[in-house]
Amino acid sequence: MFEAVIWDFGGVLTSSPFEAFARFETERGLPADIIRRTNAANHLENAWAKFERAEIDIEMFDGLFAAESLALGAEVRGKDVLPLLAGDLRPEMVEALRRIRSKFKTGCITNNLPANAIGSAGGRMLYIAEVMALFDHVIESAKIGLRKPDPRIYRSMVDTLAVDPKRCIYLDDLGVNLKPAREMGMTTIKVANAKQAVAELEAATGLSLQ
Repeated sequence: MFEAVIWDFGGVLTSSPFEAFARFETERGLPADIIRRTNAANHLENAWAKFERAEIDIEMFDGLFAAESLALGAEVRGKDVLPLLAGDLRPEMVEALRRIRSKFKTGCITNNLPANAIGSAGGRMLYIAEVMALFDHVIESAKIGLRKPDPRIYRSMVDTLAVDPKRCIYLDDLGVNLKPAREMGMTTIKVANAKQAVAELEAATGLSLQ
């Protein structure tokens, strides 16, 4: 039934950066969820969105994010958020990817920032070469100027993999990013944790992934 499995990176193959956001806020005495709320406000055109599309540089992102967060109750510098994005690899998910790769085409669509793009100094911390090599194709928002949930980024992936969206599984930890994939006909899995995601992948693919 399926020909390809397409993955988000952060929050799927790695632990969610939301955990690091929460620790940072607690340590700094900031309002709870100030970073997530800043990311969510005007989410298609805010500082985060513009930086993920490489429309602004790191200095502009730093200042815009600070202004946007201040408007919501507390100033957070954009540059202070960047190191928080490096989650820990989830070994169960990496093993599942390895096994899936033997039977299906694989792709990765990641919304990332130019400062954390693959090949950049920050990107070397975030993206493990051995893991990225398991994908047939990788799309980075910071390199193509499109970001999820823009439907064009999903279309680019299925066109490159030469697969019908109806024969694809897509995993992401954010519902807003799953919606366009589902509307294209993909089977979607919202990743809450590795155990749940692997179980749903096993059910969908019929493979043993552990």
